Amino acid sequence: LSSHQLHREHLCPTSMRAIRARYDPFLQTRHRVEQLKQLGHSVDKVEFIVMGGTFMALGEEYRDYFIRNLHDALSGHTSNSVAEAVRYSEVSNTKCVGITIETRPDYCLKRHLSDMLSYGCTRLEVGVQSVYEDVARDTNRGHTVRAVCESFHQAKDAGFKVVSHMMPDLPNVGMERDVEQFIEFFENPAFRPDGLKLYPTLVIRGTGLYELWKTGRYKSYSPSALVDLVARVLALVPPWTRVYRVQRDIPMPLVSSGVEHGNLRELALQRMQDMGTECRDVRTREVGIQEIHHKVRPYQVELVRRDYVANSGWETFLSYEDPEQDILIGLLRLRRCSDQSFRPELKGGVSIVRELHVYGSVVPVSSRDPSKFQHQGFGTMLMEEAERIASEEHGSCKLAVISGVGTRNYYRKLGYELEGPYMVKDLLAPLL
Repeated sequence: LSSHQLHREHLCPTSMRAIRARYDPFLQTRHRVEQLKQLGHSVDKVEFIVMGGTFMALGEEYRDYFIRNLHDALSGHTSNSVAEAVRYSEVSNTKCVGITIETRPDYCLKRHLSDMLSYGCTRLEVGVQSVYEDVARDTNRGHTVRAVCESFHQAKDAGFKVVSHMMPDLPNVGMERDVEQFIEFFENPAFRPDGLKLYPTLVIRGTGLYELWKTGRYKSYSPSALVDLVARVLALVPPWTRVYRVQRDIPMPLVSSGVEHGNLRELALQRMQDMGTECRDVRTREVGIQEIHHKVRPYQVELVRRDYVANSGWETFLSYEDPEQDILIGLLRLRRCSDQSFRPELKGGVSIVRELHVYGSVVPVSSRDPSKFQHQGFGTMLMEEAERIASEEHGSCKLAVISGVGTRNYYRKLGYELEGPYMVKDLLAPLL
């Protein structure tokens, strides 16, 4: 990374922890796990996010070393290869339930996707920032919007969950065009991400934008206008999309212009109440959030199905919900892979489960707590319905799952076997 990139990325707490560990992946993992345990958390499940630059642009040898050490820090084994590290990680007491890698559309090609699958990666965060070609050009993105669509298509056909980073308030866009790009983003099947991180533009010293701002050629939205924009965007989010973040975790004194509030999502949700709109994204509706903020628990739970087309594939979003109270307990993302799927395991009529998640308090893998929703059978029921749809409606001969390394044994108990990086099960042909 250049010193300029490092300057920006060093601002967040995650980066500060990395610096303290001298960027050693093993120590970063060990220190963070110990820290979470001291705070009273159950740490038998771990999800990694590899962030702070374009990881896939680094050399293969360094990438292998980094991923190997993430897995080894959980298992306690010293591995000689990524494949060996993954094998030991599978049976570790502290399970790796997923790895997310931040990347760019131009580092999301077939070879990159295959490498990430071998690491145990299950989710990608793709820097998009804007759906407008002129904005991508003017902000020196170094890739086209068409490349964004192609990366989404290939990533979903390989089974990945796709989270996009979007940046409203870029130069020469304006409020209405900003809103229009999110309508396009959620409604155009060429985009339709599974998740969103919303990062309104910040002016930080040392950037080209800082010079524009300093000379009066760029002006940020007012705090009130920005809250309005975020409120309008959140009202557009489909129920199958999760909004992970609404602003960057950067100390306010370092920001010359841009977001002035540290609780932008909260303010936007309050503004939505005034506007008579609501946010129905996954995070807002999940059972744990509902319990904390509104003190409500599910009463009548039923299976809900939503179908849509995205990136040349048929997507089915299955969930267990309390529709009356709009509470989400668990979800499954099922895709009938398009004919362009490049992975050999997914060719010839294969459906893939891209995500299975049951919400609520984290319950240790070996225990059952009747007051919690994890390990109460919702995951198994969602998988059974996915198998039925894949067989009877998709006409697929097998169902694959992109699984976190540490959750592969869960799928083995459901009759799945490891094939390449996927857990796979042959489906019975439907009776005529």
